[in-house]
Amino acid sequence: GTYPPAMKIAATWFREGRGLAIGLLVAALTVGSATPHLIRGLTELPWRHTLLAASALGVLAALVVTRVTEGPYRFPSARFDLRMATAVLRERGARLACLGYFGHMWELYAMWTWLAAFLAASVEARGGGFAGLNASEATFVCVGLAGGLGAYAGGALADRWGRTTLTIAAMALSGLCAVLIGFTFGGPPLITLLVAIVWGVTVIADSAQFSTAVTELAPAAYVGTALTTQTCLGFALTMASIWAIPPAVSLVGWRWAFAMLAVGPALGVLAMARLRALPEASLMAGGRR
Repeated sequence: GTYPPAMKIAATWFREGRGLAIGLLVAALTVGSATPHLIRGLTELPWRHTLLAASALGVLAALVVTRVTEGPYRFPSARFDLRMATAVLRERGARLACLGYFGHMWELYAMWTWLAAFLAASVEARGGGFAGLNASEATFVCVGLAGGLGAYAGGALADRWGRTTLTIAAMALSGLCAVLIGFTFGGPPLITLLVAIVWGVTVIADSAQFSTAVTELAPAAYVGTALTTQTCLGFALTMASIWAIPPAVSLVGWRWAFAMLAVGPALGVLAMARLRALPEASLMAGGRR
């Protein structure tokens, strides 16, 4: 429930550079999401204690949020209207941005959820470690550090190159990594780690840009509703892909299990390529599409 309001608040502080601003927000989310892996990797705490430590950081964040206000570029206020929750999907430009986001989300959280298990199984099959890191620490490097950098860089580049250019490039690369990483399973850990780092960068580099695009394409009075609709449907979709990985591992093994995630970014590329060709795309990133 905090993510869409946070994106809307961030957007009220910027007209130019909005992609970078929301990219920084997503970078913070990425590092925070990976922090339990860091806690586990450094301390070897039982999972319950790891959860308590991560929750304590959430309480600290709540105290910080009490100092946050909307910026000078506020969106017009409107009463909640359930009809507008589906209206965003009837707007051609916003609908395509949402479809791109759904393809992205099919891949993202399944990768974040199961990468640690993949790395642990890979290093167990091979023996050794990831340049002195255990699987939890390696996961934090790939998801938290590499992902945070990817979200920041994605925001900066999208404002310069355009939303569709950045998202198409990021999804093409992340989908490729989803297929390639299986071939490194049980191989030299350094190669596995390098592919995972590239995947960690590219899988999140585009995330903020789908939401930023919705703030630029949806009716101004219902930006909050549009963001909530987009994120709710996207997160609902992640449940299916997260659930699908264990049966895939049982059926085809880790070498091929992640390849199914490439379907999402492939469809996302098609949606964003279609959006790029529309006149509405000129509303994004100061006309840079």
